Amino acid sequence: MKIGVIISTNDVETCWNALRYANFCLGQKEEVKVFFMGKGVEYQAISADKFNTVEQADKFLKTGGKVYACGTCIKTRGQEGTEACPINTMKDMYDIVKDSDKVVTF
Repeated sequence: MKIGVIISTNDVETCWNALRYANFCLGQKEEVKVFFMGKGVEYQAISADKFNTVEQADKFLKTGGKVYACGTCIKTRGQEGTEACPINTMKDMYDIVKDSDKVVTF
């Protein structure tokens, strides 16, 4: 199954849980893509000891997950794209939604 996960919040616990869910799905041998948009592109800056979003994202990438992020949302926050938060477009989000069997939003 193809699963799309859209994260648009900078609530650290919610981002952490969304990424944990994405990692769980990978562990079930599903194809998973995560798209960060809006405040979600801040997930690296909000990472905390208790809710380590960076650690979850690193695990996700290392185990075959694919990460995308809204370029406009990144640029409006004065951030730059990184491997863990690459610059993408609404077309990429559209493709994820269109091609996924299930889409979950956080």
